[in-house]
Amino acid sequence: MTELLKISLPDGSVREMEAGSTPYDVAAAIGPGLAKAALAARVNGEVRDIGRPFEGDSELALITSKDEADALELVRHDFAHILAEAVQALWPGTQITFGPATDDGFYYDVMAPATREPFGLEDLPAIEEKMREIIKADKPLRREVWSRNDLIAKWETEGEAFKAEWAKELPEGEDLTVYWSGDDWLDMCRGPHLASTGKLDPQAFKLMRTAGAYWRGDQRNAQLTRIYGTAWLNKKQLKQHLHNLEEAGKRDHRKLGREMDLFHLQEEAHGSVFWHPKGYRIWRELEAYMRRKMDGAGYREIKTPQVMDARQWEQSGHWGKYRENMFVIPDEVPNTEDEGDIISKDADWMALKPMNCPAHVLVFKQGITSYRDLPIRLGEMGCCHRNEPHGALHGLMRVRQFTQDDAHIFCTEDQVVEEVQAFITLADEVYRDFGFEYKIKLALRPEQRFGSDADWDKAEQELRDALTANGLEWEELPGEGAFYAPKLEWHLTDAIGRTWQVGTIQSDRVLPDRLDATYIGEDGEKHRPVMLHRAIFGSYERFIGILIEHFAGRLPVWLAPMQAVVAPIVSDVDGYANRVLTKLEAAGIRASSDLRNEKINYKIREHSLAKVPHLLIVGKREEEEGTVAIRTLGEKDQKVLSLDEAIAMLTKAATAPDLVT
Repeated sequence: MTELLKISLPDGSVREMEAGSTPYDVAAAIGPGLAKAALAARVNGEVRDIGRPFEGDSELALITSKDEADALELVRHDFAHILAEAVQALWPGTQITFGPATDDGFYYDVMAPATREPFGLEDLPAIEEKMREIIKADKPLRREVWSRNDLIAKWETEGEAFKAEWAKELPEGEDLTVYWSGDDWLDMCRGPHLASTGKLDPQAFKLMRTAGAYWRGDQRNAQLTRIYGTAWLNKKQLKQHLHNLEEAGKRDHRKLGREMDLFHLQEEAHGSVFWHPKGYRIWRELEAYMRRKMDGAGYREIKTPQVMDARQWEQSGHWGKYRENMFVIPDEVPNTEDEGDIISKDADWMALKPMNCPAHVLVFKQGITSYRDLPIRLGEMGCCHRNEPHGALHGLMRVRQFTQDDAHIFCTEDQVVEEVQAFITLADEVYRDFGFEYKIKLALRPEQRFGSDADWDKAEQELRDALTANGLEWEELPGEGAFYAPKLEWHLTDAIGRTWQVGTIQSDRVLPDRLDATYIGEDGEKHRPVMLHRAIFGSYERFIGILIEHFAGRLPVWLAPMQAVVAPIVSDVDGYANRVLTKLEAAGIRASSDLRNEKINYKIREHSLAKVPHLLIVGKREEEEGTVAIRTLGEKDQKVLSLDEAIAMLTKAATAPDLVT
């Protein structure tokens, strides 16, 4: 009797299939449309090739382009392999290494043959053309299992030194999977892949750039060329992505920062920002806004030291888990003589703080705290330093010196959910004041962590309970919590659809225990508080960078460094322009006058480039009538108002959202 396998489908139905059947066979049995649309399959939770036979009774979910996350991962993986195949077809002797999918596409690291220079931008059009040939050939992508020794022998015979080295490090006797593209090219890969190259849209990818990359990320190893591409399910998605990239280029905060004279960075202070007066005005407005929000929510602001003894960081756990990202400082007077080492080998160590939390625990521990005092909410505009690699630095988005809108809430077990609820409400108010939509994600326990499983169970559930009580939905991220606590993350969506992880709240029972923080409970005994780490902006530097790009430099009037410029058409009305300026400044408007002997159109263009929200143009008629002609950034038409009406309009626009009555 033929053995039948039971294949359970997502709708609860069960199909009986012959042994040796594949997910494709199930799709075909359901209907030809599904068989054509199915790209791969999730079998017992694992994504697999559509043509890989079942190994027993299984749960099956077919993956189509509607399952966008899975589908994109698959097609990007396939594009990476086709890139490697194309490069080797064009330049025999090229060695290949590995090429994963990325968030928006793929890359592959290759080494050009000795007969030519490393690959560059000029090679990309030819590679793209060859990739499209491979796609149009509709070559089957076929999985095989090889013995480790056979695969090593193949790679060595073909001169694939990198692949051979990698295969040799895999366990003895382990079978390895390879994928054939047709019958003439293969690569070592775990898969899965689509059924054939023709399943890809040949117009849905584009090679973007090349870069140097060391084999296995080690600068002591051979230098390779990394070829980057972007890939999507169809031409429409690619076109939208390329449009978004173009728009993002226009919005680049580094470019706008120069044009608007906000800040600069230079090698003398890698990863630290030189704020110019206009840029620091944005900072000051944000800081004042956040202080008002925190004061209103019952936080007490403190200030803690920049440098603390290494022993404190050892006790907190950061010295062991985070030291590679810390700036360490010898605790001794340096040698000032020409001879000898500047620092002795016997120096004790201190460190610039990479975060504020241990210092906040030390403040909490001063004196005796009663349960009646809880919750205690301590906030700090805390300047921190993290030793980021030079290559990872990126404008305001990733820096070495940054300031957080940081705070820590010390509370009892019974107060956790209520405090998290209150923070969720506060964060919502802030993000809505800036016009952001967001999603919340819950990052769960990582493999390497401190604390008991029971405490992690409790902390994760408390965060879920707070979200549920506030009527919110969330996504869970297994393994992505901090080493001491699970956390809620706020992912903002900007004007062109990009997401930014900004705010967070973490429910921590580890640090209070490691640093011996206690309060006196109602029973007269000592108890550990729960410590909630929380921030909304995240860091001022990064949040300002996000705002610049979100608004394309056209910041809300209340944040704009210069809110209005008075521009006379002719020098005869300079006196009136100055009187207008005086009244604007008296009303609290950040304004200046442009009295240069330039044509008015030149002034308009220049102040538009600087993203000044309002330009007040005055001529002889305006002087006679006591009016101003207002040109608002981004609007085609100007309007003429009396000076008092103009000041009222600007005052309203320049009021921070939390102060609007």
